[in-house]
Order: sequence, then structure tokens, then C-alpha cells
Amino acid sequence: MKRHMALWSLCAAMAFVLPATAALADAPKLKHEQVLDGLENPWDMAFLEDGTMFFTEKCKGLSVRLPSGDVKPLYGMKGSSGYPSTGDDLFCEGQAGMQGVAVDPNFSDNRTIYVYSTSSNPAPGVNRVMRMKVSDDFSNVSDRTDIVDDIAYKPKATNHPFGGPGAHNGGRLRWNPGDGYLYVTTGDTHNGEVPQSPTIIGGKVLRIDRDGKAAAENKPPEGFDKRIYTYGHRNPQGIAFRPGTNQPVTAEHGPWHTDEITALVVGGNAGWDPRPNTAGRGDCPDNYCGYMPNQMEGVDPKERSKFMSMTDLEAYPDAMKPAWNNNQLSQGTSSAAFLEGDQWGDWDGRMVVGVMGIGFGGTPVGQRIDVVKLSDDGMSAEVESLPFPSAAGRFRSVVQGPDGSLYAAVDEGVIHKLTPQ
Repeated sequence: MKRHMALWSLCAAMAFVLPATAALADAPKLKHEQVLDGLENPWDMAFLEDGTMFFTEKCKGLSVRLPSGDVKPLYGMKGSSGYPSTGDDLFCEGQAGMQGVAVDPNFSDNRTIYVYSTSSNPAPGVNRVMRMKVSDDFSNVSDRTDIVDDIAYKPKATNHPFGGPGAHNGGRLRWNPGDGYLYVTTGDTHNGEVPQSPTIIGGKVLRIDRDGKAAAENKPPEGFDKRIYTYGHRNPQGIAFRPGTNQPVTAEHGPWHTDEITALVVGGNAGWDPRPNTAGRGDCPDNYCGYMPNQMEGVDPKERSKFMSMTDLEAYPDAMKPAWNNNQLSQGTSSAAFLEGDQWGDWDGRMVVGVMGIGFGGTPVGQRIDVVKLSDDGMSAEVESLPFPSAAGRFRSVVQGPDGSLYAAVDEGVIHKLTPQ
């Protein structure tokens, strides 16, 4: 599996500086480089302090890029070639596959990483969080242990009118440096019952330890699975922890009229409930009101505020209120990270969110990285867009590396690096 530094275009043979726009007058100037190209749907990244980068490709598997630039495959999906070992139960379908990756905070002692992937066991499918050990020479992994094996998955055998198999799969893994727990985001799988369900682990944010057990400090409602940190989510694909407080903040992919950024509160309800007859709604296709009534193309954007919000404060007045809702648009928010370090100037402490840019009918709209300034109380936000070459693509993952640079993976097969000057 050969990877190499890529030429984006003739002018990209050398790193170049991206100027700050007028709207971002206080933004740092950014040098852009391509770290890897020729990948297949890179989904997530995780770093060691020396710059070693683990990364996943959704339909292929887990690999590692060493500080030397060499890339080694580690663990593949069923049918993938070139990997020293594979998971015969792991498969890729639609939005599902091998997704989040996280490095154990004590990696130097235990050589442990965690990966979120879709499994065929039991049929028709489920999502799992796997714990594995990396060999000393970074040539293989061993001792796979599935610490969570019951995360909801949307199977192929469905008559659902929206989306395909594997849809709304969640999939992000992140360690909170404040409390030392692993956070796992899961999607609602286009199932109206899932987000508010006390027992189905979909449409949730989980907080667990290294063995997959619930954090003792979790406070879900009575009767809920103890692993649940928050519930009532649609498809949170991004989670990051605010510098100073380590409060978790999600970036959530919404229906066709809203995406959201929300500062989470332990035990909180994110307010998504797409079941019929909730808050006065009538029948919906396949009992999923997640696109009602705005599944009609050509709806005047000025009218979208009348539609069901992803955070339904009418049905759940005590739900966690989002800081931002994308101005009645849904363009596909994905990963999130906080920028830290003096090199970022006025952006130090701000959140960045990758936006895949999905409009009506799947047309690319607004592919970008947003820079988010959250209010102190997390109830509001100022959002601007980071200047980036227009050809970048669908931003699937954003991670700050140990060198202080921002790394961004796009579905089109490239991992970019942005360094403030």
C-alpha cells in the first residue's frame, strides 16, 4: 500500500499561503500542504505526540503514517488487500464502515487504539467499538477486543423512503482530556424510535471507560442504558472538548433545514424525536418524520423556520439548546476540533467544524471549514468560514496535530495540512 506526498496542481508542488478574507481580518495566514492523497474515503485521524498519524478509510481499513512519511497498513475490512490482518466481520455499506479512531491517552505504556466499525455479526449488522494493540514496529495490530458491540445500524433490508443502508451511522471517537473517558457518537439510523429510546444505542453520545463500561458520573434518566451521556440526537459526527473546561461540544448533521452545534450537559436530551404524533405531527413515511414536511424540493428558505427543528423545544422544553443552527440550512456538518496555541492568534480556543456541503438532491453546497467562536455559556456562537481552496471537497474529519497544525481529511481522498504562519 504505497502512499506518497501528492501534487495538487502545478502550483501546489510548493506549499502556498492562503490569504485571510476581509471577513476574517484577524485570522492567521495559513500555509497549505497535502499530506496524503490517493486514499479511499478517509474518515478519521488520530495522532501520537511524535506526529505518527493513524487514519481510517471507510471501505478499506486502518493504516498509520509514520513521522518519516512512510505509510503502513494495519487492519483491513473483509475483502481488503494489502493488510497484514483483516476483520472478516467488518464491512462497508453506504455511510457505514470503518470510521472513528482514537489513541489511548496512555499509548506509550499500553500501545492501545480504538476504532469504530460496522460488523456483520450479528446479522444484518451492528456497529462496534474495537480496542486493539499496535505492535512496537507499527506493522500490525493484535488482541482485538470489542468493548461496545450493540450500536444501532441501518440494514439494507428496509423500505425506508429516505437514504440507503448504513445511513445516519454516527461514528466519532474522542477521549476527553478532562475526565479521561472515551466518548462515542451514534446516529439515529433513520428509525423514529431510536433517538429517545432508553435502551437502543443510536442517536446518543456514550461516555465509557477502556473496557466499554459506563462512566460512573453519567446521569441518564432512570431506566436508560448507563453508558448514555446524552440522548435525542440525529447524526452527531463531530465531538470536541472546549479548552479550559473540557465541556463536550457536538457538531450534528441535521435534516434539510438545520445543522447544529451544541454544548452538551450530562444526562441532557438533544431534543430530536422524529416519531409520528409527537408535538402534534401526523403520519410520516415509514414512521419517520425526520424530513417532514420539508422533503419537498423548492421550499422557500424563508419558510423553513416553520419546520420541525432538530432540537424540538415544543416537545422537549428542557432540551439542550444549540449554540448555532446553520441559518435554516443543512449542509452536512461532520467532524469538529478546538484550535489551541498562540500560533492561532485570535483563533486560539475557537472550534473548527468540517462541512461536507450537501444541498437538495445531494448537490454540493458550501463545502468548507467553519471557525466557531462559542459564547462563554455555550448558548450562542459567531461563525465564519476558513479560507480554503474551492476544490478541497467534502470535509469529513478535522484534527489538530501535535505540531499545532490543523489536518483535514476530505472524502475525495486527500488529507490536508493547514499551518498558521
